[in-house]
Amino acid sequence: MRKRIFEIIEISEDNDKLSSLYDAVMLLAIIISILPLAFKKSYGLFRCTDWITTVLFIMDYLLRLITADYKLKDHSPIAFVKYPFTPWAIVDLISILPTLAPINSGFKLFRLFRIFRTFRIFRIFKAFRYSKSIIIIAGVINRSKEALLAVCTLAIGYILVSALVVFSVEGQSFDTFFDAVYWATVSLTTVGYGDIYPVTTAGRVITMLSSVLGIAIVALPAGIITAGYLDALTEEKKNKPKE
Repeated sequence: MRKRIFEIIEISEDNDKLSSLYDAVMLLAIIISILPLAFKKSYGLFRCTDWITTVLFIMDYLLRLITADYKLKDHSPIAFVKYPFTPWAIVDLISILPTLAPINSGFKLFRLFRIFRTFRIFRIFKAFRYSKSIIIIAGVINRSKEALLAVCTLAIGYILVSALVVFSVEGQSFDTFFDAVYWATVSLTTVGYGDIYPVTTAGRVITMLSSVLGIAIVALPAGIITAGYLDALTEEKKNKPKE
């Protein structure tokens, strides 16, 4: 029975209809639970849906707790002790606490938990568990972490060098070195907010070079992740059993 529950609450690789339905319901609950964040006022409907979705999250947490031995592949009692401290279990708990915080304002403990109301946005991270595409992308990032780390190091180095150069050339436009780093980051990503900008010819030339090179540096991670994603999809299709 517990094994079947585990198969349902985890993303199924065999087109399990119950598992797909469970994932769809939980994704819908997550979307509904974060909708109130888009409104400044709190409405009665939002409080009602918040409690309903929180009950679903609690049930999901308990189901995952009682099947922790299958998740951690450890059939000893220690698995049930270790599971609450795993990253996904912590995200689940943080997703539940914002609603439970105001149950009784008379207790200092629950007053302390009110700070977790701001953590309601963490519920969006629960969606990652129920989306196969996001899981594939996470796997691609994990497999490509060395290449992405190299690109990240290149970008940071380029930002620091550009900041040092423009800070020495445009001393009157940048009050602090942090302003230069901010400018270099904005130029690297080709955003260009325009709140801080060079006024000399040399500074403008540096800005043009930074923007042009920034296009190439920013495009590298996208290319790495896209290529890895396509490879993962191709591999999944090859491994998928033919009907």
